[in-house]
Amino acid sequence: MKFNYRLIAYLGFAGTLFFGCGTGAIISTPVENIDTSPLKVTNLTDAEKENWGHLDLVKDTIPGMAVDKAYTEIIKNKKGKTVIVAVIDSGIDIDHEDLDGVIWTNKKEKPNNGIDDDNNGYIDDIHGWNFLGDAYNEQLEYVRILASGDTSNPRYEDAKAQYDKDYQLWTGRKTQYDQIAQAVKNADNTLTKHFGKSDYTLKEVNAIKTEDQTLAQAVQIAQGMNANGLTLAEAIVEIDKSLESINERLNFNLNKNFKGRKTGDDINNLSDTGYGNGNVKPVVKTESHGTHVAGIIAAERNNGLGANGVANNVEIMAIRTVPNGDEYDKDVALAIRYAVDNGAKVINGSFGKSYSPHSEWVRDAIKYASDNDVVFVHAAGNDSKNVDIKPNFPDDNVNFVEVSNSYIRVGSLTSKYGSKMVSDFSNYGQKNVDIFAPGSAIYSTFPENEYETIGGTSMAAPAVAGIAALIRSQYPKLTAAQVKQVILDSGLSLTTKVVVGGDASNVKPFSELSKSGKIANAFNALILASKL
Repeated sequence: MKFNYRLIAYLGFAGTLFFGCGTGAIISTPVENIDTSPLKVTNLTDAEKENWGHLDLVKDTIPGMAVDKAYTEIIKNKKGKTVIVAVIDSGIDIDHEDLDGVIWTNKKEKPNNGIDDDNNGYIDDIHGWNFLGDAYNEQLEYVRILASGDTSNPRYEDAKAQYDKDYQLWTGRKTQYDQIAQAVKNADNTLTKHFGKSDYTLKEVNAIKTEDQTLAQAVQIAQGMNANGLTLAEAIVEIDKSLESINERLNFNLNKNFKGRKTGDDINNLSDTGYGNGNVKPVVKTESHGTHVAGIIAAERNNGLGANGVANNVEIMAIRTVPNGDEYDKDVALAIRYAVDNGAKVINGSFGKSYSPHSEWVRDAIKYASDNDVVFVHAAGNDSKNVDIKPNFPDDNVNFVEVSNSYIRVGSLTSKYGSKMVSDFSNYGQKNVDIFAPGSAIYSTFPENEYETIGGTSMAAPAVAGIAALIRSQYPKLTAAQVKQVILDSGLSLTTKVVVGGDASNVKPFSELSKSGKIANAFNALILASKL
């Protein structure tokens, strides 16, 4: 995930900060071609900001997926068949007001009796399974490699070089943010003392005429923050959140002595199963990723609350697998198999990493999903890199020879139609990324009946998983492989050149960033599915 860096732009600190988705004719790219089509020059309205991923490129000049158009012109009142979508992620707030009506329940299991009633190997798995137990914070995978002390590991030296680089980077960022926090808080204290109140306005700040150097500097900082869309009070909140994330990175993710695993299993033994528990909820409120992803797929539509999910007739199977750090290959492999064995027809995986000691376990599980007619949708990753060259795990291939015909890897789009359409954080790859979908600034559910806007390929993947669920609901006779092909074939082809990785000097044809060279389109997908 990317940090919003606007709050420190004025202060002049360099670097990029990371914190841490009826029938008719198929529409096409505007006839006049995206290169010459008029760009949207007005800012998005509040309503558009909260729903831009569902809007229509041709009508709205916003590169959404035409979800609203699909409902009004194709789905209308056709409910279709209920589809189970497994969300392999962090914990999910299954009691959320916008999700509580779409959560999967294992009817073969009797709750809280301590017995594996359905004999699937998991006791009291009522709404899914929690492979993490009570744990949440974890190391990154390459830190685990170093902590093991196994210098014979073929990636040990890579891991050491990565660690040295990242540790220096994050300790430097902590120093920067400590300085930023002090400067902003001092400015706020100075202005509060000057006005005798903490709720001073920018108008009052701008009216200050002073020769006092400390007060003048406070005014300058307040004006700079305002130019970047923040009051000093808001900046302090964002800085504190940033520092919290930086400290988590140093104290847990990059800490070679930290032991996050609490489930008591042998992490290197795939047959050691049954660990964890049936509590799929977040262990802390800040564990929000899974809830946000679930809402993108299936937040209850048109209920007057928060956001609308892409799919309207789904049940979310919650599988808690992704900690605050890197997921374990064993957990992911077993989570995929759990989803398949318990009836999921679509799986969303909004996670990934660059090191994967047991990648074959996960790859075999992805093949298992494909062999059992399940679509697996996976986020491309947020490293701004070409994953044809630098791998991102999990994947479905060995040297580009695929083991699955139903795996879809998704890159991220912004709402800015044109050369800046690809999210600066998004990975890409003509061989290893299949399609792009809305992923920047996506509004969705957060724990405890809240809603937030965040971005990442984590948000682009569930958008496509939602389309897959729509197709499987409306046209249940189509196979998983056909659903994948429908999504890829029905997207909108774009020929424009776009900025890649947020680097203005790196400009590529959009058609070269993925296998399909397209952006996902729900309206087109349903039309093409109907023709099959």
